[in-house]
Amino acid sequence: MRYQLIFVLVLVGLLTACGGAAEPSTASQAAAVVVAEKIELGPEVDVHTTASVQDQTDVVLIDVREQWEYDQGHIPGVTLIPMSEISNRLEEIPTDKEVIVTCRSGNRSGQVTDYLRQSGFDNVHNMQGGIVAWQEAGYEVEQ
Repeated sequence: MRYQLIFVLVLVGLLTACGGAAEPSTASQAAAVVVAEKIELGPEVDVHTTASVQDQTDVVLIDVREQWEYDQGHIPGVTLIPMSEISNRLEEIPTDKEVIVTCRSGNRSGQVTDYLRQSGFDNVHNMQGGIVAWQEAGYEVEQ
């Protein structure tokens, strides 16, 4: 929210300074885009926040349930890395993007998030309530 406000203020300032007729410089446009796309997530995120950021290029969703659970229904675009495989697949978890970890109810994903933080990841977030909360909120599920 803070970055969206900054973006609006920058845009209004550019339009006012330029009389609304001239295009802002490429550098100004790039700075405004960076400000608009930057997100800040807490250690725990709810399903609504996850849904609002899941399509951003700097966000990755990881489902830590087992394959059979994933097959029953999962968030579109989520990457499956079962909890039992996390320690052997750390190289698949990006360090340059925000990572939201999910499971069925938020318990396993909370444990994985804690493990990843202890392993040096500072970009990981637990989705509260897991796929159960996601479905209860009415968000799309793939099978």
